[in-house]
Amino acid sequence: MTNNSKPKPREVFIQGITRDGRTFRPSDWAERLAGAMSCFRPGGGTRSGIGSAIGYSPYCIPTVIGSTKCVVVSEALKDIEPMAWDFVMNFARDNDLQVMEACLIPDPPKKG
Repeated sequence: MTNNSKPKPREVFIQGITRDGRTFRPSDWAERLAGAMSCFRPGGGTRSGIGSAIGYSPYCIPTVIGSTKCVVVSEALKDIEPMAWDFVMNFARDNDLQVMEACLIPDPPKKG
């Protein structure tokens, strides 16, 4: 079986828990961080029309896992804008946040 498709980029989960187990504050940190990255989108940040400035980048998404606020960052951001990747990773490091790589499961083969 040959698959010429490019493998999916890895994802990094920045968790709202410091290395010593404290909950990171402020409570809206994930939304703020993802909001700062919202202009990084497929095709660039050049969308126009209604809702063009609303929404998060698919490369940096705030979420909650269990009861922990997280930001899921796609490694694709590193190729699109290395400085943006460095910004989010340095944010995690500077605030002593726990960071985990996701174990992605490939999509099932398409029937057809």
